[in-house]
Amino acid sequence: MEKFMTVLEEKMTPIAVKLDNNRYITAIKDGFFGVMSLLIIGSFFLLVANLPITGYPEFMASLLGENWTTYFTVPYDMTMNVMTFYVIIAMARSLAKTYGMDSISCISSVVVAFLILTPTFEFKDGALGMGIPLSNLGASGLFLGMLTAVAAVEIVHFIDKKGWKIKMPDSVPANVSRSFSALIPALFVIIIFNLVRILFSLTEFGTMQAFIFHYLQVPLTSLGSTLPATLLITLFEALLWCFGIHGSNVVGGIMQPIWLSLTADNQAAFASGEALPHIVNYQFYSNFMKIGGFGGTFGLAILILLFAKSSQFKALGKLAFGPGLFNINEPLIFGIPIVLNPIMMIPFILTPLVLCIVAYFSMKTGLVPYTNGTNIPWTTPPVIAGFLVSGWRGALLNIVQIVISMAIYYPFFKSADKIAYDAEMQTSEVSAESVTEA
Repeated sequence: MEKFMTVLEEKMTPIAVKLDNNRYITAIKDGFFGVMSLLIIGSFFLLVANLPITGYPEFMASLLGENWTTYFTVPYDMTMNVMTFYVIIAMARSLAKTYGMDSISCISSVVVAFLILTPTFEFKDGALGMGIPLSNLGASGLFLGMLTAVAAVEIVHFIDKKGWKIKMPDSVPANVSRSFSALIPALFVIIIFNLVRILFSLTEFGTMQAFIFHYLQVPLTSLGSTLPATLLITLFEALLWCFGIHGSNVVGGIMQPIWLSLTADNQAAFASGEALPHIVNYQFYSNFMKIGGFGGTFGLAILILLFAKSSQFKALGKLAFGPGLFNINEPLIFGIPIVLNPIMMIPFILTPLVLCIVAYFSMKTGLVPYTNGTNIPWTTPPVIAGFLVSGWRGALLNIVQIVISMAIYYPFFKSADKIAYDAEMQTSEVSAESVTEA
């Protein structure tokens, strides 16, 4: 077993470190971390507009008028439904920081490149001008936005390395000089992306967004919404954590765009009163697989708090329960430790897989509603989280899952606790003998 773990660590660690340090994955993570607060706020506005309470719509209509839902859906539209716009800004800033370039010029180049490639429509009835469908700035434009952000910043970086910039005298104010320095990089970005737009307009797809959506986004989201893919991703994440690598950071950088796209689909369906399309999405992952943090460790925290015999585990239980309630489990992962611990690694890997399967089939069979797309903070305590995203049956599912996690962890916890207790007893006996001899 020890030899197997050593070989596994040697093989996996370099791959995980490379993924975690990859500038593009880091930029994607930064992009979604930067926008997450807006998505959470927008989701709560959507939730308020669609509370599943009998008589609630009629009450709100009598209070605010027939169009009362627009008071809440507009903030939702301007956050969740244009999230791509915010994500690419944060990505551009992250990549600019990586390359040591001016963030403002990178952000402006990325935004104009994305707008050039984004499909538009002309106003009818004699109105002048054109517009952008709101959906093109949301989930359906997400992959186009991310690819555009990377490509545009790379073009700016290439121009910057070549030194193809207009340099102003030192006497010119810095903000004016910066504007002139950005002229040539921005020109290259606009020309290149406009050529891309023209080329795609000559194809059957018409736009690059339609091409990416058809060949990249739809297959990836379809794969990411399946149970086998979710289990495989979860297993990989668990193995990374077991070797002391922050698996959620590595996996999140790759899967978060896919899962949030699936969440957006559920949100849109929820807002329009249609059937929710996806079981697996970001809310499923956050609120029905990571109960107490990755590994479903809230059940373990309860076990340690209530049943620990060793002083080490008793102290750890008091320390870990509070953070575990808010899905923070580093005290357990590094305090027991679970990392590189052959005993505790087994339930740590097994529990999220079982929780995933239980939640998936609970929703597949109709026992629990699909998640409604509400982006709640990841620190929302279990049961409350289940209620907010899937109603009272979601809360009940969280309770069942906590019991399941306790059952899985119990024999391994008892074994680890006994080892610690026996070690403490031996230490106490040695100390007592030393005092007697003295």
